[in-house]
Amino acid sequence: MTVRDNLAIIRENIEAACQRVGRNPADIRIVAVTKYVSVERAKEALEAGITDLGENRDDGLLQKYEALGSEPTWHFIGTLQSRKVKNIIDKVDYIHSLDRMSLAKEIEKRATKRMKCFVQVNVSGEATKHGLAKEEVIPFIEQLRDFSRIEVVGLMTMAPYTDDESVLRACFRQLKLLQENVQALHIPNAPCTELSMGMSNDYVIAVEEGATFIRLGTSLVGKEF
Repeated sequence: MTVRDNLAIIRENIEAACQRVGRNPADIRIVAVTKYVSVERAKEALEAGITDLGENRDDGLLQKYEALGSEPTWHFIGTLQSRKVKNIIDKVDYIHSLDRMSLAKEIEKRATKRMKCFVQVNVSGEATKHGLAKEEVIPFIEQLRDFSRIEVVGLMTMAPYTDDESVLRACFRQLKLLQENVQALHIPNAPCTELSMGMSNDYVIAVEEGATFIRLGTSLVGKEF
């Protein structure tokens, strides 16, 4: 299927989910995860009306950026090594994987503008996932108060890969509650109004539970090998 066809189905699903819980579909941003597809397929996503592209490796982002330039809004969604920050910092608009002080310091050092960051949270506690434990999030964000080039726009998580809807909902609800707790602190550089959660297998549930950014790869642009 074309990206345009996939996007039409996804938007229908988002609209239905929003109707069920009284949300506005316009409040949901779709990030096309293009790490497994070609530049041509990424271009197809842009032509279909997608404005946000996400990459999880610095070399993949640089390759796509060289071909597509600054027209898309670029999201770095993978684990970011501190030594790789300098490669991508002037090209991305959002970093979804801020999870340690060494990375925050490198972003602060390298950024030439205020960088919009999501703090990554390992809500599920899985050893295979990156991110802060829930109880570490607020102390970490408090430490970022004086970082003039970091804006904590929200929180990000990856739910367990499961068909158990109750597990997924519990994960997303915990992140939503944590986001509201951070927001209530009124930290100037941490408005924390956004939630980056939900991927191809669970984005409908994520939308119902408050996601504002969903990261879609397979269901939107597919895979190419």
